[in-house]
Amino acid sequence: MAQAHQSRIQAEVEEMVQSLERDHIRKMQGRMFKCSADCCDRSSDSMAQVHQCIEQCHSPLAKAQGLVTSELEKFQDRLARCTMHCSDKAKDLFDSGAKEPAVHALMDRCVGSCVDDHMNLVPSMTRRLRDNLDSIPQ
Repeated sequence: MAQAHQSRIQAEVEEMVQSLERDHIRKMQGRMFKCSADCCDRSSDSMAQVHQCIEQCHSPLAKAQGLVTSELEKFQDRLARCTMHCSDKAKDLFDSGAKEPAVHALMDRCVGSCVDDHMNLVPSMTRRLRDNLDSIPQ
């Protein structure tokens, strides 16, 4: 993927991840640590009970991180498939006898279109992730 296109999509996704971390994940981390500390304060519980309690405290955050990771992997896979299609089109054009500048131009336009399409998906992906993160029981 051309550097400019890659930088554009990367910046957009990084901003989304940072806002999710700031607005959702960080609060979940705080609750997890407080919950874990409360588990450790239970002096009458056995070591196994304390470990089980801590695991339960970590569960919402682990689920949240799994959701974000899964969504980002799907997004990345879709973008990779789109750019692979561009690569195939460029190879076909080159194999048909087109000159290198024409192939590069096609590739740049095609990848740019992929990035534009996927940039348009980020707001709906963000809403979906926010809704899913909000629905995780604490």
